[in-house]
Amino acid sequence: MSEKRKPLLGFVGKLPSGTALGNSGKTHCPLCMGLFKAPRLLPCLHTVCTTCLEQLEPFSIVDIRGGDSDTSSEGSIFQELKPPSLQLQIGILCPVCDAQVDLPMGGVKALTIDHLAMNDVMLESLQGEGQGLVCDLCSNREVEKRCQTCKANLCHFCCQAHRFHSWRQKKTTYHTMVDRKDLKGCSRIGKPVLCPVHPAEDLRLFCELCDQPVCQDCVVGAHREHPCDFTSNVIHKHGDSVRELLRGTQPHVEALEEALAQIKGMKSALQAQVGAVAADVRTFSEGYIKAIEEHRDKLLKQLEDIRVQKENSLQLQKAQLEQLLADMRTGVEFTEHLLTSGSDLEILITKGVVVERLTKLNKVECSIHPGVNDKICFSPQQKAGRCRGYEVYGAISTKEVDPAKCVLQGEDLHRAQEKQTASFTLLCKDAAGESMGRGGDGVQVAVIPKDKKDSPVRALVHDNQDGTYRVSYTPKEPGVYTVLVCIKEQHVQGSPFTVTVRKRHRPHPGVFQGCTFCSSGGQKTAHCGGTMPGGYLGCGHGHKGHLGRPHWSCCGKFAEKSECTWTGGQNAPRSLLRTVAL
Repeated sequence: MSEKRKPLLGFVGKLPSGTALGNSGKTHCPLCMGLFKAPRLLPCLHTVCTTCLEQLEPFSIVDIRGGDSDTSSEGSIFQELKPPSLQLQIGILCPVCDAQVDLPMGGVKALTIDHLAMNDVMLESLQGEGQGLVCDLCSNREVEKRCQTCKANLCHFCCQAHRFHSWRQKKTTYHTMVDRKDLKGCSRIGKPVLCPVHPAEDLRLFCELCDQPVCQDCVVGAHREHPCDFTSNVIHKHGDSVRELLRGTQPHVEALEEALAQIKGMKSALQAQVGAVAADVRTFSEGYIKAIEEHRDKLLKQLEDIRVQKENSLQLQKAQLEQLLADMRTGVEFTEHLLTSGSDLEILITKGVVVERLTKLNKVECSIHPGVNDKICFSPQQKAGRCRGYEVYGAISTKEVDPAKCVLQGEDLHRAQEKQTASFTLLCKDAAGESMGRGGDGVQVAVIPKDKKDSPVRALVHDNQDGTYRVSYTPKEPGVYTVLVCIKEQHVQGSPFTVTVRKRHRPHPGVFQGCTFCSSGGQKTAHCGGTMPGGYLGCGHGHKGHLGRPHWSCCGKFAEKSECTWTGGQNAPRSLLRTVAL
């Protein structure tokens, strides 16, 4: 199906502020907002004026249907399939709900007239003031009375003619007339519904076969031999069917209303929960920001204190060195002047004072290097405790790692096996031998084979951020390797060192157990399973060195974590096995 649809936005801008489509009441058109004029009932059960519907822009729909299919019903899957045919269907959009409305062959004017809306409009016009309702007979003067018998709205002149007895109006002489002002208590006022085929006849009958109201002329004409009856006789049956359908629809309405109420409640709960969580996020964030700012201020204060302390130390050292330099220059200048300008007697007389001064100055101990350094670092990932109840990170340290004080430790420090990862730990310390307590020391590690120095093994250094570093590497071949561990291009204590890489560990094919026979004192009820080297079944009763100690049944080694040295193999001949006599 292809179609050309354009949203009907033109009328939306004309609606008054705060007015929604479909909420205009029972008497006003939702499009023009005026009283209904020839209202038409759409399939979606919304009512719109005929002229308003004709102003809507129609669109085309290509409808694919069978050749002789009955378009008046839904059809059945058991019907004979016929070649499809393309039919052009004209449609419009409901201005209230935007539903697609397929127009019948006669167009908008062929849609069902909403007589209920017409009755409401009539009732509102008669009960209102100054509505401009004109007489049904003369169509010129304003309505003042209504004939309850023939359902006609009459002006004063036509009402008099309607009631006066004459041979022409003999039928209407005794009709009941009601003033317009007396109609305000009525709930239903309507005109007789006339037959669209025979406009002079009322629709008083109902054709059961065609399922539509008909008049007397229709019964003797197009609906001849059709089962027809008066509307008053069939209304109960058809009304009951509509009521039954209504009762079946009502639970769906209630379910939808309940679903919408739940959605509305969930939306409110969602908004409330989002607001509560947003408040928690803001409270947490604001507290965290304040904690971070407070921790920042502490770090900056600590950094400033370090600066002042180091600068004071440098200033004191500077003053001492400047004073010593001044004393040295005074001594040197005086001595040079004495030696170049003084007489022999003057030199001999002054020598004692000069020698004592210069000797004293030369003995003054002073460092030619600054007493403090600029080693100040910030470790952002180091935990710094809690501030305002929040965990904060970042610490300032003035410690400097001393490679000569660092320590290498670990079981795999000097031994490894091929194709297995070996690791050891580097513990960094400062000049005082205290742990650095932080990371970021730039550790460099190289693992170089003795026979292949141009093919180093890749080493991984993991910074634990606490002053320790885990170094791991995987040698591919057995042999001797040299390991170099440096910090800032200086070897740490114990570096370089060698590592002997052995062949891959041979697992034990047997089981690790204790000799229950030997440890029991030789009880015949005790057994020890497995095979020992040398051809013994069990642990080998009387086998030296195996009296009651846990051992591997395959090779007899006592260490549970050891390499198997048994060379017999699983398929070795067992001709040498002998059974211990129990």
